[in-house]
Amino acid sequence: MKDRVRRIFDRLDASVDALVVANAVDPHLDQSFFYLFDVPSGLFEGSVAVAHRDGSIDLFSSPLEAQSAEEAARSDRGITVHKVERDATPAALGQALGDAKSIALNFAELTHGWFARLDKLRPETSWVDASEAIRKVRAVKEAGEVERLRKAAEIGSKVGVEIPSMLRKGMTELDLAAEMEYRMNRLGASGRSFSTIVAFGAHGAEPHFQPGSTKLEAGVSIVCDYGAFYRRYASDITRSFRFGPADPEMRQVHETVERAQQAALDTIRPGVAAKEVHLAAAKVIDESPFKGRLIHGVGHSIGLAVHDGWGYGPKVEDKVEEGMVFTVEPGIYLPGKGGVRIEDDIVVTSKGYEFLSTAPRGYLEVAS
Repeated sequence: MKDRVRRIFDRLDASVDALVVANAVDPHLDQSFFYLFDVPSGLFEGSVAVAHRDGSIDLFSSPLEAQSAEEAARSDRGITVHKVERDATPAALGQALGDAKSIALNFAELTHGWFARLDKLRPETSWVDASEAIRKVRAVKEAGEVERLRKAAEIGSKVGVEIPSMLRKGMTELDLAAEMEYRMNRLGASGRSFSTIVAFGAHGAEPHFQPGSTKLEAGVSIVCDYGAFYRRYASDITRSFRFGPADPEMRQVHETVERAQQAALDTIRPGVAAKEVHLAAAKVIDESPFKGRLIHGVGHSIGLAVHDGWGYGPKVEDKVEEGMVFTVEPGIYLPGKGGVRIEDDIVVTSKGYEFLSTAPRGYLEVAS
């Protein structure tokens, strides 16, 4: 992990002496902790990583994760594990920080409670925001990260192929979500990477709809947005279907979204402003009968979190870089009727992109 630490420090002011990344209680866990300390299991609630300019890390962990922490540290000689009770952590931290005067924190994820404890411990310290430096370093994935993301996407893709065979009249949105999650786990996922979205009919017009007891009936469209965790890395895939009698308008919607996604994909290459990827998809939709019905950014970074600190829309000037992994997910939403979103995970290559997710994207009507 030394290289990761050094890349973060390269983006910080030279006066910064140390970087502290602290976890609170689930779900307030800073995924950057697991970026600095690559450990396959454990919550590590209350644990803290202190990173130093030479790339070394002092890691403070409770006895609950002692075995996993020690096993992970054995493969990385730059990490020293300190087993401490949660309440003793601030005192132990003081020793690890030594005479550091300027200390960086991940403001974007640090809880106020943790900041108050740190500020009380080191009242004379100059606190520096490292969140932008961490975000930019995490946005470009290493080869090992890409392989985990590929495996997570492979699990999700296999389930995407199976969704049509799961559909049956009378099942609820929650029934389908549960079946999808069960199959992801059977395929090797450690869990869902976010709350599975299953939306029947008009519910599909709300991109972040939460499934409920609505039953599947003939003549509705379906949106399924879901993902798997594999060794802490996430996938995020959306597929849309039609159940029962055809609807020419919804077929047109689906085909328009397909063209919009392909237009965005065709734009991806290193050096392109991220907004251009969004605008390529938006142009296709706005030149169709569904102008204005793309109501969100076309994608976001994925990694240790499903929304991994970076998203792109019509004003994002950040450049696309080789090694970035992000979603491409245009959608069209018709209030009162339904919606279509097609979402895939891609990795940016030297000449363009490569799909990580592989489930079919075309329009599919499932007999009711």
